[in-house]
Amino acid sequence: MATQTPAVDCSRIGSAVEAGRGLMRALFTWGAGRRRRQELLLALVDQLGRLAEEMHRANLIQFHQMITGQLDRAIDDPALAAVLSTLDDLSDGERRQMLFANREYATNVLAYRVGMYDWGELLGALRVLCRNGVFATYWRRTVEHRLSLPDDSLEGRIAKAVDAVLEELDEDPDEWWVVGLSEESSG
Repeated sequence: MATQTPAVDCSRIGSAVEAGRGLMRALFTWGAGRRRRQELLLALVDQLGRLAEEMHRANLIQFHQMITGQLDRAIDDPALAAVLSTLDDLSDGERRQMLFANREYATNVLAYRVGMYDWGELLGALRVLCRNGVFATYWRRTVEHRLSLPDDSLEGRIAKAVDAVLEELDEDPDEWWVVGLSEESSG
């Protein structure tokens, strides 16, 4: 005698529903796990990016310390100062002043590059530095050094800003404290 299998067997449907629920749970668990793994991966990539930025800033600081050490030795020793300076017709004292002016400028630029200054703070520090006659002389005597800087580079934008500040100071030295250039207008 043949066994009859009903078209709809409740026990089989229940098993299929349970199997479907299990599959859905597995799918959502896998999806949630995948989503979690993606979130962790994105967080890791973000952390790696921040670490790379921090390493870059640390390398800039270390390089600046090395250059500053060389400048300090050159400022103390006229024979070494002659090696670092490209300016002619300077006394030993003037050469040391020019090297120190360069050192101060580089320190302010570094402060901006590592995030200690924003653009306005950098301009303020450079505006004060530009009021110093030795720095103004240094800047004017080293104009050829900046001719090859790309206009859109950070150094190029900063150089334009210093040029503008010195020009403003030449026009009206009593208004040296008035901040003129925004980051956008200098580059």
